[in-house]
Amino acid sequence: MKILITAGPTREYVDDVRFLSNASSGRMGYAIAAAAVAAGHDVILVTGPVDLPVPEGVKVTHIETTDELRMSCLELFPACDGVIATAAVCDYRPARRVVGKMTKTGEPIVLQLVETSDVLAELGEQKGDRWVVGFALESQDPRTNAMRKLRMKNCDCIVLNDTSAISSLENTVEVLSPEAATIAEFGGLKTDIARQLITFIQTKIAGR
Repeated sequence: MKILITAGPTREYVDDVRFLSNASSGRMGYAIAAAAVAAGHDVILVTGPVDLPVPEGVKVTHIETTDELRMSCLELFPACDGVIATAAVCDYRPARRVVGKMTKTGEPIVLQLVETSDVLAELGEQKGDRWVVGFALESQDPRTNAMRKLRMKNCDCIVLNDTSAISSLENTVEVLSPEAATIAEFGGLKTDIARQLITFIQTKIAGR
């Protein structure tokens, strides 16, 4: 299969040097990319800024902003069999980016934030015969929020984990179906989870 994988955070710039982002390390997405290549798949990785080596055999596109992620994914997805979306997209951006560097004045400033593009929802709308696997990092009412994301983004399944996964080498995930059933659970090192997820996707999602 030819698989599109997104990983890492996105950044939304306030001015030329300051940005909004999150603490995603990209480890889960990179581990999945490595596991997919090891399983014999053709992998395209679209990644935000992370401090990780690109797995051998992976084709990579580096991005920073959510709009860059969106443009890359919309270009690449039509030639793929499916997407595994682990990227931790920054949900908000400043309504106006300041040119240059803001100077401190000693006074408070107010940032007006607007929502960024919902990249996975766009891919879900356009999936056709392709499959879509989403990730949901939740801390409150996790199953309800994960299922809402699955349905809004037209995913074939969604991988639910919590905030303890951030920057960790380990993780615990629950895979939910569109019927809200738990169809798999994996725990341990992210590298081990990645191998199990690829096997699961091959047999239960792509192979349907």
